[in-house]
Amino acid sequence: MTLLIKGMVCNRCMYVLEQEMTALGFEVLDIKLGQVVLKDTEDFSQKLGAIKTMLKSNGFELMYDKNQKTINKIKELVEKGIRMQLDSGTPTKFTTLISNKLHKNYYTLSALFSSAEGITLEKYIIHRKIEKVKELLADTEMSLTEIAHLLGYSSQAYLSNQLKKHTGFTSSYFRQVKQEHEHTLNMQMDEEHTPH
Repeated sequence: MTLLIKGMVCNRCMYVLEQEMTALGFEVLDIKLGQVVLKDTEDFSQKLGAIKTMLKSNGFELMYDKNQKTINKIKELVEKGIRMQLDSGTPTKFTTLISNKLHKNYYTLSALFSSAEGITLEKYIIHRKIEKVKELLADTEMSLTEIAHLLGYSSQAYLSNQLKKHTGFTSSYFRQVKQEHEHTLNMQMDEEHTPH
């Protein structure tokens, strides 16, 4: 993730920004005058306000690269598409959703995304869907078959293979994590309610 920053004029500016970005929980991959490259994080959009506040307090300003705005919009649409799928149970056609909302050819947007993010848009969509699958397995009672149906996978077996391929774990691992977490919570609650 590359941020273009206005007001960086010296080595001290770079030092200050590197310290501040690290304090906000980002890994700084590269820094030069006018530009900071951060390791991608899932929660970037949530932390954007904190970044802007930090920059302003240090006399800097975020300059939006038009392409970065488009990339952020694409990421938002991917999340929206996944939510729509979960709510309706109807598979989202991401090519149509993204090109219609941004009024641009999908393949042009896909090429832009790949060059900026270093990952194809298709792989990014798969990655975000797998993250959602992990979340649903850990946080709900839904079966893998139900999740596969809701997220538009052709079968439970196909989703199971995708999960293993992308995470190295099976669905039962994520279920186990859920059970262990619930067990720990129950034990903590029992301890709190036991008279001492």
